[in-house]
Parts: sequence; structure tokens; C-alpha cells
Amino acid sequence: MASAEFADPGIGGEFEFSEKSVRLGFIRKVYALLSAQLIITFGIVAIFVWVPDVQTFAATNYALFWSAFGLTIAMVIILACCGNFRRKTPYNYIALFIFTICEGYLLGCCSATFDAPDVAAAIVVTFVVTGALTLFAFQTKWDFTVMGGLLLVLVTSLIMFGIFAAIFNDRILQMVYAWLGALLFSFYLVFDTQLILGGKHRIAISPEEYVFAALNLYLDIINLFLYILAIFGGSRS
Repeated sequence: MASAEFADPGIGGEFEFSEKSVRLGFIRKVYALLSAQLIITFGIVAIFVWVPDVQTFAATNYALFWSAFGLTIAMVIILACCGNFRRKTPYNYIALFIFTICEGYLLGCCSATFDAPDVAAAIVVTFVVTGALTLFAFQTKWDFTVMGGLLLVLVTSLIMFGIFAAIFNDRILQMVYAWLGALLFSFYLVFDTQLILGGKHRIAISPEEYVFAALNLYLDIINLFLYILAIFGGSRS
């Protein structure tokens, strides 16, 4: 039995080719979903920042803000914890779309409190950094997928430092917090990118988890944007 499995090297090559085809299809699907999410999100942000009437509407409708906040939390819990649901089409797409719309609304409300040039600069820098880190993750021989435990410790430490900075309300502490946050989620972006690549990386996401993979990358980029926006805003005031 054992010798029969390796008798024909062509079988192994065919299997490897099939596996690579599945992984490439998975990667294309993930980035298609991610691109749609980012277009929707930053389109909403642009409307909030450059259309004063929308800012006024959002400022006078707190119920809509809290509804979006509640739906965002609910969709994240569902997509992160309910494996069967997030793999079931079309419900996974619907949940991801609802989450993206709500997250875009929340991000728009947040961005509207900053100057338009700062928001535009943060968007550009975010996309440049994301592109550079994605290329790095694809090309580097370093395996970041083994650093999940370390990143969890670091994000917990960042949360504690953020609480400390908020209590003391010191501008320097807040700027340090923003820089550390941007650096940490840059690492997270490389980590999550390599998780979808598979291949020689020790840990990989299953090709069935394209919605979950897109959600991870999306949250990395959104958090990166928020910290970069805080850096630009903090440098002015």
C-alpha cells in the first residue's frame, strides 16, 4: 500500500498542481472581496468628509450610529465564531456586506471629525503601506505565521497602553500609541496575508474560509488607517 502511493511521481505532481490552483483561486476570491469592501468603505468615508449635509445628518441621528455599531459587533461575532454560517453562500456575503456598510458608516463618522486633507493623506498612506506590505509578505522567505501568539500579546499590551494614554490625556502618549498601533497592525497585515498564501508557511487558512480571510485583512487595513489618521491629526493639534 505504501509503495503504491509513490509509485507514479506524476500523481504527486498532479495533486500539487491541483492544490496550487485551488489556493490561487482562493487568493483571487479573497482579494476580490477585500477590494469591494475597501471601495465601499472609503467611498462612504469620502461622502462623510466632503459632503457637509451628510455630516450634519450623522451628527443629529445618534440612533443610526449606535445601530450601526451594534450591527458591526453582531456581524463580527457571527462571521468569526459561526464557521458553518460564514462558509454558506449567500448568507456569508450578505453578512459581510452588512458589516462593511456599518463599518463604513462608523468610519465615516470618525473621519468627519478630522480635517479633509488629513483624511485624504491617511487614505493614500494606508494604501501605499498596504501595497508595500502585501508585496513584502508575498516575496519574503520569513514565515510570520508562527508569530500569532506574540502578536496577541502585543495587541493586548497595546490596548492596556491605550487605556493608560486615554486616562492621562497626554498628546505625546497618544502619538506614541498611534505609532505603535500602526506598527503592530502592519505586522498583522503581513501575518494575515501569509495565512492565505499557504505553500511553505507553517499555518494556512483553508480555501473554504475566503470570507474569514477577507474579513481579517479588511480589519487590519481599517485599523492601520485609523492609527495613521490619528498620527496625521495629532501632528496638527
